[in-house]
Amino acid sequence: MDVLSDVITVMRTGAPSSARVERHAPWGERFRHGPGTAGFEIVLAGSCWLIPREGDPIALGPGDALLLPHGGEYGMADAPTAFADLPLVGEGESVPERPAATRSPSAVLLCGSYELAADRGHPLLDDLPGIVRLPARPGHRSCLHAAVDLLGAELRDPGPGSDAVVPSLLDTLLVYILRTWLAEQPVCRETSGWAAALADPAVGAALNAVHADPAHPWTVAEMATRAGLSRAAFARRFTALAGRPPLAYLTWWRLTTAARLLRESDAPLAAIAAHVGYTSEYAFANAFKRTFTTAPGRYRRATIDGTRRDSSAVR
Repeated sequence: MDVLSDVITVMRTGAPSSARVERHAPWGERFRHGPGTAGFEIVLAGSCWLIPREGDPIALGPGDALLLPHGGEYGMADAPTAFADLPLVGEGESVPERPAATRSPSAVLLCGSYELAADRGHPLLDDLPGIVRLPARPGHRSCLHAAVDLLGAELRDPGPGSDAVVPSLLDTLLVYILRTWLAEQPVCRETSGWAAALADPAVGAALNAVHADPAHPWTVAEMATRAGLSRAAFARRFTALAGRPPLAYLTWWRLTTAARLLRESDAPLAAIAAHVGYTSEYAFANAFKRTFTTAPGRYRRATIDGTRRDSSAVR
C-alpha cells in the first residue's frame, strides 16, 4: 500500500457518518467534535459562513470543502455571527425546530464525520492545520468534485445498496480531500513536514517502498539506494522531512501496523511478528512493549474487551 492509504487504514475506526442538509435563513449551529473525530462540511449550493472558535468568520460558497481533522469546535451560519451566540448541537442538545420553509434553502450542505483512533496518530495527519479549507476552483479537482457529487446524490435519493455505497464514498471523499491538500502545499528546498516528504522524489520513494513491504530487512543504505542518494544525504533529508530517522520511522511503522493486526485479526503473534519484519516472537514482543507499554497478547485482550463493552452499550 502507498503511504496515504496506509495512514488512513491504520487510523480509521468505526463507521463514518454523513447527511445532506438544507438550511433556511436565519440559521446557525455550533458543533463540538471530541479527540479522534474529524468533521467535514461541503457546500453543495447557496452560501454560508464558517465561524471558527477563534478568528474571523470565513465566507463559503458552492463547492467549498472543509475538513477539521483534529476535532474541536466550530460554527456554521447564514451570516457572520459571534461563535458564543450559536447554539450547540450534539451531545444531547439541538437547534429548536422551525416551521417547514416553502422558499428555497439559503445553503445545502454535505456534512459528517470520521472516527480516527486518537492513540494511533500518524505525523502526516498531525501536520494538518486545524481547518483544512479547499475553496472551489472551477475546472480543477475533478476527482474530489466527482466524489462529492456521487455522495450528495446518494444521500438525496437513496437506492438499493445505499448502505454499502455511502461508507465507500465517504472513504473515497476523505482520500481525495487529503490528497488534494497535500498536492497543493507549496514545497521548496526549505520546506519540511509530510507534504514535503511525500512530494520529495527521494524521500517519497523510500517511504512508499517501506510501506509496500514493511517486513523487508531494510537498512538505511538500501533505502538510500531506492532514493537515489548517498546514505548520509538520504538520512539527513529523511529525518528533516519526516521528523525522525529512517530506521526509527521503520520500527514505529512496523509496530503501529502490528497493533492494527492485533486489534482486527486473530492471527497468531508469530505470524504478526513475521508480517512486520521480526524474525522471532520474542524480539517482536519486546519491541512492542517498549512502544505500547504492554505485551502484544495483553494489548489484544484489552482491545477485544473494550469492543465488547462498546457493543453492549449500543445494545
